[in-house]
Amino acid sequence: MIDSGPESVAMALSGFFVSITNSSMTHSSITHRRSAAMLMQCRSGRRVVLGRFLRSIVLAVAVSAPGIVAAVEVGGPAPVFEALDDTGAVWKSTDHVGKGILVVYFYPADMTGGCTKQACGFRDDMKPLADKSVTVVGVSGDSVRNHQLFKKEYGLPFALLADTEGKVAEAFGVPLTRGEKVVTKEVGGKTEDFVRNVTTKRWTFVIDAKGTVISKNTEVAAADDSKAILSLLGGGAK
Repeated sequence: MIDSGPESVAMALSGFFVSITNSSMTHSSITHRRSAAMLMQCRSGRRVVLGRFLRSIVLAVAVSAPGIVAAVEVGGPAPVFEALDDTGAVWKSTDHVGKGILVVYFYPADMTGGCTKQACGFRDDMKPLADKSVTVVGVSGDSVRNHQLFKKEYGLPFALLADTEGKVAEAFGVPLTRGEKVVTKEVGGKTEDFVRNVTTKRWTFVIDAKGTVISKNTEVAAADDSKAILSLLGGGAK
């Protein structure tokens, strides 16, 4: 027998409304959780897109803005570059990459103590380096004429590039300073002023035949640079 008195009816209605309320709250909670998850996904997606967008801006600025460059790192591709060499001809990296190992060493200035030791070290080790198919090229902010005098004075058997505007150094991410500096030296019985407007740090890069940077030395010991390259390539000066 079913009790249909007023108290029973009230209790039944109360239970009914509580059930509806609980169901509504449960549905609302589920909906809220779903909405929150979707919002998080949306925010996460926006962060990814924003991150990619910002990285693209940084890369674009690095390529186009003078003095702001993306770092060249070991395992990455070497920049494609060109500059006038000590003969006044255009020296292009594309003419050398793929034909063996390319050593690109940046140095502050011609006819200075450390830079002379570094250049003469490469000169003296040219035979074992050549045996390993190594091409050496030196880069500084000196002019073509400065390089001609420097090369002749010390009998340097490799190319020197005149990076007078610092473009090659910037392509490699090598720190540099701008402003006129003069080195005065006696060459061939005559006093010469070696004027430059760009001075780079002493950094050395080694590039393999595929155009990949396999070594980046930012703490070069000038007199031992050529020996360090030979050691890297698995050999020593003979």
